[in-house]
Amino acid sequence: MPTENKESLVAEIKERFNASEAVIMADYRGLTVKQMQILRSRIREVGGEIKIYKNSLTEIAVRELALPNMDAFLEGPTAFVFIAEDAVAPAKALTAFAKENPALGLKGGFVQNQIVDSNGVKAIAMLPSREQLIAKLLGTMLNPLTGFARVLNGTTEAFARTVQAVADQKAAA
Repeated sequence: MPTENKESLVAEIKERFNASEAVIMADYRGLTVKQMQILRSRIREVGGEIKIYKNSLTEIAVRELALPNMDAFLEGPTAFVFIAEDAVAPAKALTAFAKENPALGLKGGFVQNQIVDSNGVKAIAMLPSREQLIAKLLGTMLNPLTGFARVLNGTTEAFARTVQAVADQKAAA
């Protein structure tokens, strides 16, 4: 018989899954309280939030939302990193923290309606950030305009250099 508390927790988990662009799951077994506090603050800085729920309640929420089966990731203690927008920065922060603290193990996640394993999370962490991609795109779009401006400017520069050379030649004579 489900209790009111469990039902409200399942509703909260469903709400978080619906509001998140991505959810990364990690095994936090072996981390100290201080390390968990550091991890939480690093993830919060980049737009994510770490929550810990019982795996059985999460399985119920996932089943009710008709999401793909994530039972393989829901074994042992699981920390859920809920990401509202861009998944790259939190994935980078999580993998960097995992390198510093080997006790943190990446399990996998759910990114843009697809299941990814721990290697998939690491691959996401290696992607450039959204801002970097936009800057590259804008640079690529502006390259032809910059080249055109240089070509147009080249004829006036050549004319100005020629006039200056003639003026220097007359001044020397």
